[in-house]
Amino acid sequence: MPDKSKIEVVKQLLETATANLASAKQILGELLGTSFDDLPSRTIGLKSEGNVVEGVFDGEHMLDKDGKKYPVPANYASKSKLVAGDVLKLTIQDDGSFIFKQIGPIERKSLIGTVVYENDQYKVVAGGKSYQVLMASVTYFKLKPGDQATILVPADNEGCQWAAIESAVITPGSEG
Repeated sequence: MPDKSKIEVVKQLLETATANLASAKQILGELLGTSFDDLPSRTIGLKSEGNVVEGVFDGEHMLDKDGKKYPVPANYASKSKLVAGDVLKLTIQDDGSFIFKQIGPIERKSLIGTVVYENDQYKVVAGGKSYQVLMASVTYFKLKPGDQATILVPADNEGCQWAAIESAVITPGSEG
C-alpha cells in the first residue's frame, strides 16, 4: 500500500476513533443528566389553537406543549438550517398536510468539523463532540467521510445531539 493511502487510512481511523470517543462522552453526559433535555420546558407558553400548533424543534421533530411530536420534513429542516431549540409554527391544512414555519430561531454558534459515518449514520465531529446531521443535508452537499463541514448548534447548550450543516468543503477526489 502506498504511503499516501496508508496516511488516508490512518486519518479515517483517527476520525472514527474521535467520533466514538465523542459518542461515549455524549452517552455518559446523558447518563449523568447533562443531556439536551430541556426542550419540553421551552414549549411552555406556546400556542395550540385549531389547526395551528407551536412547538420546539428537537433535531428531527417538533415537540408541542402537550408532548406530541410532529415529524419535520428533513428537506425543510436541512434547507432552513433548523437547530434544536428553534420555535416552529405548524399549520395543519384541511387536507391533512403540514406546513411548518420557523418563528423563533435559537441563538446559534458555528463549528467546523469532519464528516464521519458510524452506526449507519452520518455525523460531524467538531469541538471534541459528535453531532448527528440530517441525511438530506449530507446528500445536498454531497458529503463523504473525511470532508470538512461548518455546522450550526445551539449557543447555550452543550448537550445537544443534532447539528445543522451550514456549508461544506469537499475533499478533492472524494466527490462522487
